[in-house]
Amino acid sequence: MLVPDQDYPRTWIEFLDWFSSEDACLTYLERLRWPQGFVCPSCGAMSPPSRASRGRLLCKDCGHQSTVTAGTIFDKTRTPLKVWLAAAWYVTNQKQGVSALGLQRVLGLGSYQTAWTMLHRFRRAMVRPDRHRLKGVVEVDETYLAITDRKQPISPVGRKSSTSKVLIVLAVEILQPKGFGRIRLRRIDKDSEEFIVPFVQACIETGSTLKTDGSAAYRSLPELGYEHQRNVMLGSDVPAHVSMAGVHRVASLIKRWILGTHHGSVQPEHLDAYLDEFVFRFNRRTSSSRGMLFYRLMQQAVVTDPVTYADIVMPAEESTEMA
Repeated sequence: MLVPDQDYPRTWIEFLDWFSSEDACLTYLERLRWPQGFVCPSCGAMSPPSRASRGRLLCKDCGHQSTVTAGTIFDKTRTPLKVWLAAAWYVTNQKQGVSALGLQRVLGLGSYQTAWTMLHRFRRAMVRPDRHRLKGVVEVDETYLAITDRKQPISPVGRKSSTSKVLIVLAVEILQPKGFGRIRLRRIDKDSEEFIVPFVQACIETGSTLKTDGSAAYRSLPELGYEHQRNVMLGSDVPAHVSMAGVHRVASLIKRWILGTHHGSVQPEHLDAYLDEFVFRFNRRTSSSRGMLFYRLMQQAVVTDPVTYADIVMPAEESTEMA
Protein backbone atom coordinates (compact mmCIF):
# COMPACT_ATOMS: atom_id res chain seq x y z
CA MET A 1 0.00 0.00 0.00
CA LEU A 2 1.27 3.44 -0.93
CA VAL A 3 1.96 5.82 1.93
CA PRO A 4 1.62 9.63 1.50
CA ASP A 5 4.61 11.58 2.83
CA GLN A 6 6.77 8.52 2.07
CA ASP A 7 6.03 7.58 -1.54
CA TYR A 8 4.61 10.77 -3.02
CA PRO A 9 3.76 14.38 -2.16
CA ARG A 10 0.09 15.20 -1.67
CA THR A 11 0.02 18.89 -2.64
CA TRP A 12 1.92 21.36 -4.79
CA ILE A 13 3.50 22.87 -1.67
CA GLU A 14 4.75 19.44 -0.63
CA PHE A 15 5.96 18.84 -4.16
CA LEU A 16 8.12 21.98 -4.02
CA ASP A 17 9.57 20.82 -0.68
CA TRP A 18 10.33 17.33 -1.99
CA PHE A 19 11.96 18.37 -5.27
CA SER A 20 13.81 21.57 -4.47
CA SER A 21 17.02 20.46 -6.23
CA GLU A 22 18.30 18.17 -8.98
CA ASP A 23 19.87 15.89 -6.37
CA ALA A 24 16.49 15.47 -4.67
CA CYS A 25 14.93 14.53 -8.00
CA LEU A 26 17.69 12.01 -8.74
CA THR A 27 17.34 10.44 -5.29
CA TYR A 28 13.59 10.01 -5.79
CA LEU A 29 13.96 8.48 -9.25
CA GLU A 30 16.70 6.16 -8.00
CA ARG A 31 14.40 4.84 -5.27
CA LEU A 32 11.65 4.25 -7.82
CA ARG A 33 13.94 2.56 -10.34
CA TRP A 34 15.67 0.30 -7.82
CA PRO A 35 13.32 -0.09 -4.83
CA GLN A 36 15.38 -3.03 -3.52
CA GLY A 37 18.71 -1.29 -4.12
CA PHE A 38 20.89 -0.55 -7.14
CA VAL A 39 21.06 -3.22 -9.87
CA CYS A 40 23.88 -2.86 -12.42
CA PRO A 41 22.35 -2.58 -15.94
CA SER A 42 25.40 -4.40 -17.32
CA CYS A 43 26.12 -7.37 -15.04
CA GLY A 44 23.05 -7.44 -12.79
CA ALA A 45 25.04 -7.12 -9.57
CA MET A 46 23.06 -5.74 -6.62
CA SER A 47 25.88 -4.32 -4.52
CA PRO A 48 25.79 -0.57 -3.66
CA PRO A 49 27.57 1.46 -6.38
CA SER A 50 30.38 3.93 -6.06
CA ARG A 51 29.15 7.44 -6.73
CA ALA A 52 31.23 9.53 -9.09
CA SER A 53 30.72 13.13 -10.17
CA ARG A 54 27.77 14.29 -12.28
CA GLY A 55 25.51 11.69 -10.73
CA ARG A 56 27.33 8.72 -12.24
CA LEU A 57 27.02 5.29 -10.59
CA LEU A 58 29.99 2.92 -10.84
CA CYS A 59 29.35 -0.81 -10.41
CA LYS A 60 31.89 -2.28 -7.98
CA ASP A 61 31.69 -5.70 -9.65
CA CYS A 62 32.19 -4.94 -13.34
CA GLY A 63 33.16 -1.26 -13.38
CA HIS A 64 30.23 -0.27 -15.60
CA GLN A 65 29.25 3.39 -15.38
CA SER A 66 25.60 4.34 -15.49
CA THR A 67 23.20 7.02 -14.29
CA VAL A 68 19.77 6.95 -12.72
CA THR A 69 18.18 8.31 -15.90
CA ALA A 70 20.04 6.15 -18.44
CA GLY A 71 17.65 3.81 -20.24
CA THR A 72 14.55 5.73 -19.10
CA ILE A 73 12.39 8.38 -20.74
CA PHE A 74 14.72 10.96 -19.16
CA ASP A 75 17.79 9.53 -20.93
CA LYS A 76 20.16 12.23 -22.28
CA THR A 77 17.67 15.01 -21.62
CA ARG A 78 19.00 18.54 -21.37
CA THR A 79 15.89 19.67 -19.50
CA PRO A 80 16.39 19.81 -15.72
CA LEU A 81 14.73 16.99 -13.79
CA LYS A 82 12.96 19.60 -11.66
CA VAL A 83 11.16 20.68 -14.82
CA TRP A 84 10.41 17.08 -15.84
CA LEU A 85 8.87 16.25 -12.48
CA ALA A 86 6.93 19.52 -12.40
CA ALA A 87 5.56 18.61 -15.84
CA ALA A 88 4.55 15.16 -14.59
CA TRP A 89 2.81 16.70 -11.58
CA TYR A 90 0.94 19.18 -13.77
CA VAL A 91 -0.06 16.52 -16.31
CA THR A 92 -1.44 14.16 -13.68
CA ASN A 93 -3.16 16.93 -11.69
CA GLN A 94 -5.19 18.20 -14.65
CA LYS A 95 -8.19 15.88 -14.86
CA GLN A 96 -8.73 16.65 -18.55
CA GLY A 97 -5.06 16.59 -19.44
CA VAL A 98 -3.01 19.38 -20.94
CA SER A 99 -1.94 20.45 -24.42
CA ALA A 100 1.69 21.02 -25.39
CA LEU A 101 1.01 24.74 -25.69
CA GLY A 102 -0.51 24.79 -22.20
CA LEU A 103 2.46 22.92 -20.75
CA GLN A 104 4.91 25.27 -22.47
CA ARG A 105 3.18 28.29 -20.96
CA VAL A 106 2.86 26.89 -17.44
CA LEU A 107 6.48 25.75 -17.19
CA GLY A 108 7.96 28.61 -19.21
CA LEU A 109 9.64 26.21 -21.64
CA GLY A 110 11.72 27.74 -24.38
CA SER A 111 10.02 25.95 -27.27
CA TYR A 112 6.78 24.24 -28.19
CA GLN A 113 8.83 21.30 -29.50
CA THR A 114 10.24 20.64 -26.01
CA ALA A 115 6.78 20.58 -24.43
CA TRP A 116 5.36 18.42 -27.24
CA THR A 117 8.19 15.89 -26.90
CA MET A 118 7.87 15.76 -23.11
CA LEU A 119 4.18 14.96 -23.35
CA HIS A 120 4.79 12.21 -25.88
CA ARG A 121 7.47 10.67 -23.68
CA PHE A 122 5.05 10.65 -20.77
CA ARG A 123 2.40 9.05 -22.99
CA ARG A 124 4.84 6.24 -23.77
CA ALA A 125 5.22 5.70 -20.03
CA MET A 126 1.47 5.57 -19.47
CA VAL A 127 1.26 2.05 -20.90
CA ARG A 128 2.49 -0.83 -18.73
CA PRO A 129 3.76 -3.68 -20.96
CA ASP A 130 2.47 -6.25 -18.45
CA ARG A 131 -0.93 -4.69 -17.84
CA HIS A 132 -3.78 -7.15 -17.37
CA ARG A 133 -6.30 -7.72 -20.13
CA LEU A 134 -9.95 -6.81 -19.69
CA LYS A 135 -12.28 -9.55 -18.50
CA GLY A 136 -15.86 -10.36 -17.56
CA VAL A 137 -18.54 -8.66 -19.64
CA VAL A 138 -16.93 -6.37 -22.22
CA GLU A 139 -18.55 -4.18 -24.85
CA VAL A 140 -16.65 -3.75 -28.12
CA ASP A 141 -17.48 -1.27 -30.88
CA GLU A 142 -15.94 1.18 -33.33
CA THR A 143 -16.38 4.91 -33.76
CA TYR A 144 -14.96 7.72 -35.85
CA LEU A 145 -13.04 10.67 -34.40
CA ALA A 146 -12.92 13.96 -36.30
CA ILE A 147 -9.39 15.33 -35.89
CA THR A 148 -7.40 18.16 -37.43
CA ASP A 149 -4.09 17.00 -38.87
CA ARG A 150 -1.42 19.68 -38.50
CA LYS A 151 1.33 19.00 -40.99
CA GLN A 152 4.16 20.04 -38.68
CA PRO A 153 3.67 19.24 -34.97
CA ILE A 154 6.56 21.36 -33.68
CA SER A 155 4.55 24.60 -33.88
CA PRO A 156 1.03 25.21 -32.59
CA VAL A 157 0.15 27.96 -35.06
CA GLY A 158 0.63 28.99 -38.64
CA ARG A 159 0.53 25.52 -40.19
CA LYS A 160 -1.73 24.09 -42.86
CA SER A 161 -4.25 21.65 -41.50
CA SER A 162 -7.04 19.40 -42.72
CA THR A 163 -9.85 17.73 -40.84
CA SER A 164 -10.38 14.02 -41.30
CA LYS A 165 -12.22 11.15 -39.64
CA VAL A 166 -10.15 8.38 -38.08
CA LEU A 167 -11.59 5.03 -37.03
CA ILE A 168 -10.91 3.63 -33.56
CA VAL A 169 -12.03 0.47 -31.78
CA LEU A 170 -13.11 0.53 -28.12
CA ALA A 171 -13.47 -2.11 -25.41
CA VAL A 172 -15.22 -1.29 -22.12
CA GLU A 173 -15.63 -3.54 -19.08
CA ILE A 174 -19.24 -3.56 -17.81
CA LEU A 175 -19.62 -3.86 -14.05
CA GLN A 176 -22.58 -5.40 -12.25
CA PRO A 177 -25.09 -4.19 -11.24
CA LYS A 178 -24.00 -0.99 -13.02
CA GLY A 179 -21.02 1.09 -13.97
CA PHE A 180 -17.93 0.79 -16.15
CA GLY A 181 -14.55 -0.71 -15.37
CA ARG A 182 -11.37 -0.40 -17.42
CA ILE A 183 -11.12 0.42 -21.11
CA ARG A 184 -8.82 -0.15 -24.08
CA LEU A 185 -8.60 1.90 -27.29
CA ARG A 186 -6.77 1.60 -30.62
CA ARG A 187 -6.75 3.25 -34.02
CA ILE A 188 -7.60 0.86 -36.86
CA ASP A 189 -7.63 1.19 -40.63
CA LYS A 190 -10.92 -0.63 -41.29
CA ASP A 191 -13.85 -1.99 -39.32
CA SER A 192 -13.05 -5.51 -40.48
CA GLU A 193 -12.18 -8.81 -38.83
CA GLU A 194 -8.56 -8.36 -39.91
CA PHE A 195 -8.11 -5.38 -37.57
CA ILE A 196 -10.71 -5.93 -34.84
CA VAL A 197 -9.94 -9.53 -33.86
CA PRO A 198 -6.21 -8.88 -33.09
CA PHE A 199 -7.31 -5.97 -30.89
CA VAL A 200 -9.76 -8.21 -29.02
CA GLN A 201 -7.18 -10.96 -28.51
CA ALA A 202 -4.54 -8.49 -27.27
CA CYS A 203 -6.84 -6.62 -24.90
CA ILE A 204 -9.48 -9.07 -23.62
CA GLU A 205 -9.05 -12.39 -21.82
CA THR A 206 -10.50 -15.49 -23.47
CA GLY A 207 -13.63 -16.73 -21.74
CA SER A 208 -14.96 -13.18 -21.41
CA THR A 209 -18.44 -12.30 -22.64
CA LEU A 210 -18.25 -9.84 -25.52
CA LYS A 211 -21.20 -7.63 -26.41
CA THR A 212 -21.04 -6.26 -29.96
CA ASP A 213 -23.29 -5.03 -32.72
CA GLY A 214 -24.25 -7.30 -35.61
CA SER A 215 -21.11 -6.66 -37.68
CA ALA A 216 -19.59 -9.65 -39.49
CA ALA A 217 -16.20 -8.53 -38.15
CA TYR A 218 -17.02 -10.29 -34.85
CA ARG A 219 -18.26 -13.61 -36.25
CA SER A 220 -15.12 -15.60 -35.37
CA LEU A 221 -15.10 -14.65 -31.67
CA PRO A 222 -16.83 -17.85 -30.41
CA GLU A 223 -14.20 -19.96 -32.20
CA LEU A 224 -11.48 -18.01 -30.37
CA GLY A 225 -12.84 -18.83 -26.91
CA TYR A 226 -15.13 -15.85 -26.25
CA GLU A 227 -18.81 -15.82 -25.32
CA HIS A 228 -20.47 -13.61 -27.92
CA GLN A 229 -23.64 -11.58 -27.53
CA ARG A 230 -24.67 -9.92 -30.79
CA ASN A 231 -26.98 -6.91 -30.70
CA VAL A 232 -28.38 -6.25 -34.16
CA MET A 233 -29.15 -2.55 -34.19
CA LEU A 234 -31.02 -2.32 -37.49
CA GLY A 235 -34.76 -2.39 -36.76
CA SER A 236 -34.25 -2.83 -33.02
CA ASP A 237 -36.63 -1.12 -30.59
CA VAL A 238 -33.72 -0.51 -28.20
CA PRO A 239 -31.47 2.45 -29.16
CA ALA A 240 -27.76 1.70 -29.59
CA HIS A 241 -26.81 4.07 -26.76
CA VAL A 242 -28.95 1.97 -24.42
CA SER A 243 -28.03 -1.56 -25.51
CA MET A 244 -24.32 -0.61 -25.78
CA ALA A 245 -24.17 2.12 -23.15
CA GLY A 246 -20.51 1.63 -22.20
CA VAL A 247 -18.85 2.12 -25.57
CA HIS A 248 -21.19 4.98 -26.47
CA ARG A 249 -20.43 6.79 -23.22
CA VAL A 250 -16.67 6.35 -23.60
CA ALA A 251 -16.76 7.37 -27.27
CA SER A 252 -18.58 10.57 -26.29
CA LEU A 253 -15.98 11.34 -23.61
CA ILE A 254 -13.07 10.77 -26.01
CA LYS A 255 -14.54 13.11 -28.61
CA ARG A 256 -15.16 15.79 -25.99
CA TRP A 257 -11.60 15.39 -24.64
CA ILE A 258 -9.94 15.58 -28.07
CA LEU A 259 -11.98 18.65 -28.97
CA GLY A 260 -11.72 20.36 -25.58
CA THR A 261 -8.15 19.75 -24.42
CA HIS A 262 -6.47 19.45 -27.81
CA HIS A 263 -8.90 21.51 -29.93
CA GLY A 264 -9.24 18.52 -32.24
CA SER A 265 -5.66 18.96 -33.41
CA VAL A 266 -4.00 15.55 -33.45
CA GLN A 267 -1.98 13.94 -36.22
CA PRO A 268 -3.55 10.58 -37.18
CA GLU A 269 -0.19 8.80 -36.82
CA HIS A 270 0.09 10.02 -33.22
CA LEU A 271 -3.49 9.32 -32.24
CA ASP A 272 -2.64 6.06 -30.45
CA ALA A 273 -0.42 7.99 -28.04
CA TYR A 274 -3.31 10.30 -27.16
CA LEU A 275 -5.60 7.29 -26.77
CA ASP A 276 -3.06 5.75 -24.37
CA GLU A 277 -3.21 8.91 -22.27
CA PHE A 278 -7.01 8.83 -22.24
CA VAL A 279 -6.94 5.17 -21.11
CA PHE A 280 -4.44 6.01 -18.34
CA ARG A 281 -6.71 8.78 -17.05
CA PHE A 282 -10.00 6.92 -17.44
CA ASN A 283 -8.78 3.75 -15.73
CA ARG A 284 -7.63 5.83 -12.74
CA ARG A 285 -10.62 8.18 -12.63
CA THR A 286 -11.70 6.99 -9.17
CA SER A 287 -8.35 7.74 -7.56
CA SER A 288 -8.77 10.14 -4.66
CA SER A 289 -5.13 11.23 -4.77
CA ARG A 290 -3.49 13.15 -7.59
CA GLY A 291 -0.18 12.50 -5.86
CA MET A 292 -0.63 8.78 -6.38
CA LEU A 293 -1.18 9.30 -10.10
CA PHE A 294 2.07 11.26 -10.21
CA TYR A 295 3.77 8.37 -8.37
CA ARG A 296 2.40 5.78 -10.82
CA LEU A 297 3.56 7.80 -13.82
CA MET A 298 7.03 8.20 -12.33
CA GLN A 299 7.17 4.47 -11.56
CA GLN A 300 6.52 3.67 -15.19
CA ALA A 301 8.76 6.48 -16.49
CA VAL A 302 11.89 4.91 -14.96
CA VAL A 303 11.21 1.50 -16.57
CA THR A 304 10.15 2.78 -20.01
CA ASP A 305 12.77 2.72 -22.77
CA PRO A 306 14.09 6.09 -23.94
CA VAL A 307 12.56 7.75 -26.98
CA THR A 308 13.86 10.76 -28.90
CA TYR A 309 12.05 13.50 -30.77
CA ALA A 310 13.12 11.82 -34.02
CA ASP A 311 11.68 8.49 -32.84
CA ILE A 312 8.34 10.15 -32.16
CA VAL A 313 8.17 12.17 -35.38
CA MET A 314 9.46 9.43 -37.71
CA PRO A 315 6.30 7.30 -37.60
CA ALA A 316 4.31 10.34 -38.74
CA GLU A 317 6.66 10.95 -41.64
CA GLU A 318 6.67 7.30 -42.69
CA SER A 319 2.93 6.80 -42.05
CA THR A 320 3.49 3.63 -40.09
CA GLU A 321 0.68 1.66 -38.47
CA MET A 322 -0.49 1.69 -34.87
CA ALA A 323 1.86 2.25 -31.96
